[in-house]
Amino acid sequence: MQRMMWLTFGALLQGLAMAVFLFPHHIPSGGVAGIAILNDYFFDVSLGLTLWTMNFGLLLLAINKLGKQTALWTIYCVAVTSIVVGWMSSHVTSPLNGTLIDVIYGAIIFGTGVGILFRFGASSGGMDIVALILANWTGKKPGSILFLINSFILLGTSLTLGLEIIIFAFICQWISTRLIDFVRTVSLKKTAKPFM
Repeated sequence: MQRMMWLTFGALLQGLAMAVFLFPHHIPSGGVAGIAILNDYFFDVSLGLTLWTMNFGLLLLAINKLGKQTALWTIYCVAVTSIVVGWMSSHVTSPLNGTLIDVIYGAIIFGTGVGILFRFGASSGGMDIVALILANWTGKKPGSILFLINSFILLGTSLTLGLEIIIFAFICQWISTRLIDFVRTVSLKKTAKPFM
């Protein structure tokens, strides 16, 4: 029950960051969404098809490499985040602050949320799965791996999006991925050790 509560809280934070602080400024997250943008731009493949295909494939990879339990918790967290984003996006229709301020707030909340998911044996899906697998394989921090993956994808999406937006996206990634690693490993009293 404690694990479910923490994962729900982490997914809520992630959804809050996306819907309230990042999406109103159209800040791209990199990851699967970034690949979908590139596929649409270069090969005219619909965004939805790429998102569904890649996420399904990555989920199968999670089952194989991270275990069924991690995959099931990931599905749960993705569902919670999606519900939060859907509900909050309908209520937050314009940015709360300037872009830089919202990006910083959003990155802090997002990184904390995903860090909690990683700490308690889940992920937010997409490239997080790849980062966790590579982290288990190499011994590197998953947040650092995620930053590298998303940086390459963001460089690609800079061909289709404005440079200013990409710079803000890099700032968001830099802050959030460092928080992911911090939250995942920080030692707190009465808190379980990281599951992954």
